[in-house]
Amino acid sequence: MRGLKGKTAIVTGGAAGIGAAIVRRLEAEGTRVVVFDLNHAKPVDITHYDRVKQAVAEAGPVDILVNNAGWDKFTPFLKTEPAFWRRIIDINLLGPLNVLHCALPGMVERGGGKVVNIASDAGRVGSSGEAPYSACKGGIIALTKTLARELASKGVRVNCICPGLTETGMFEQFLQGAGNPEKLREAYRRAVPVGRLGKPDDIAGAVLFFASDDAEFITGQVLSVSGGLTMHG
Repeated sequence: MRGLKGKTAIVTGGAAGIGAAIVRRLEAEGTRVVVFDLNHAKPVDITHYDRVKQAVAEAGPVDILVNNAGWDKFTPFLKTEPAFWRRIIDINLLGPLNVLHCALPGMVERGGGKVVNIASDAGRVGSSGEAPYSACKGGIIALTKTLARELASKGVRVNCICPGLTETGMFEQFLQGAGNPEKLREAYRRAVPVGRLGKPDDIAGAVLFFASDDAEFITGQVLSVSGGLTMHG
């Protein structure tokens, strides 16, 4: 895609799953990628503002930011506890806020940049067993639209991708913990109109579009990548 070669990107949660797929695709386009992940050679905990600020400074001028890092554990709301809520909020909402607050000033100063926030369809339509996570992802969607409005005149484009059911390590843990994982996997597969679960590379392609020059006139948008599981105008 146009405008990715020679750019510098930060990808949070880029060591595995969707994040790793995004990293591979960006690098294939000639983008220099800096990974923020606890499971990386230079671990970055996005829940700690000072560490994020240091890591952003070390990355140098950043053209593309992909807020992908996230964590969840499928649990009915009434069986959760405040400590669990705080962990979910710290990783899925506070973490992206930290990275955005540290990376956006440089984009504004240089007159442009692309931000792609990875939310979830759970933040658009809800998801049983994911109440705190859904709340955070709904917040990411609202944050995306607000920043898009605030920064449009500064040349910064901010968009959001909402994955549907995607085959990641976190999803696999949920299946195993739920009991009878193959039966549940098949039920989910049947629920998706295109007839399969999503793969990390499905998300990566959408991220690259929003990060490219082809999306220069697009901001504040929310794109569901769900195989038709959710359909919103």
